[in-house]
This record gives sequence, C-alpha cells and structure tokens, in this order.
Amino acid sequence: MGADFGYRGERLGLPEHGPGSIAPLGRRFGALFVDWSLCMLIAYGLITRGDWNAAGNWALGVLFVLAVLTVGTVGSTPGKRLLGLRVIAEDGRRLGFGRVVVRTALLCVALPALIWDRDGRGLHDRLSRAVQVRTQ
Repeated sequence: MGADFGYRGERLGLPEHGPGSIAPLGRRFGALFVDWSLCMLIAYGLITRGDWNAAGNWALGVLFVLAVLTVGTVGSTPGKRLLGLRVIAEDGRRLGFGRVVVRTALLCVALPALIWDRDGRGLHDRLSRAVQVRTQ
C-alpha cells in the first residue's frame, strides 16, 4: 500500500537493466576502491617517496586530478572503466568540464556522495546533474 516509485532511473528515462541503466551500488564502491588504491600508489611512489603516512593526504589531491581529467575526457575513471561504468549528464551527453569539477570536488568532500536519492544517485551527482550508468 505504498507509493510505486518505479525502478531506479525510470524518472531519468533510463532502462531498468543492462547497458545504460543506473550503475549498481556495489560496482560504484568497487570502482572507487580501485581508483583510491591507484591514487595511493601514485602518491606513495611519486610524491611522498615511501612515506605511507603522508601518502594518504596526497592521494586525495591525486584522486581529484585523476577524476577531473578522466571523467572530463573519456567519461570514466580507470576503476569505472574496469567495472563497466560511465558518468554521463542527465540528458545522455558527455558531462561538461565545469560540472565534472563540481562533481569531483563534492566527491572528495565525501559527505555529499553518502546522501542518495531514490534513484541511487549521490548528492554530488544530483548537484552536477550527472548519472553513473552501466556500459555492459
């Protein structure tokens, strides 16, 4: 007897399953884990030269640069690419550079990414009018 909200992504005109549908939460967390691990290795090896304590601080900056460059150009970070995800605008086009910067900055703050709507999109995606979809 509750309200029928439909499937995740229906309001955005996305399919329920398969390519182009809303990315599952597990894949999104997996992609973030891959990206964070890559950024930690870059910070550890290239910036701090072996100091694990300082590498965590630098990894956030590396993640910001990595996400802005890769999402802004090809639409996905290495982790998202590996797990078959892509970030697009709500209208289906590529996300513009300014919106990529806003989305990434909010992702780095972390709290907006932990607040979701009924479509499973984080606040960082809603504010930048973006959606993470499956590519496979």
